[in-house]
Amino acid sequence: MPYVNIRIAGVLSREQKKEIASEITDVLERITHKPKSYTYIAFDELPHESWAIGGKLLGKEG
Repeated sequence: MPYVNIRIAGVLSREQKKEIASEITDVLERITHKPKSYTYIAFDELPHESWAIGGKLLGKEG
């Protein structure tokens, strides 16, 4: 069973999550030949200040 965990800085709308889940599920069905009902997707939305790139925190104060 495919399991996909998506971590993102910030927040996605319900519509964005729906579109991402649909696209990823379609790709996994096509490539792995697993039924769509086997694919599980979790979204982890984290505050920008919980992410750092190049030693600098994302967000307003960087």
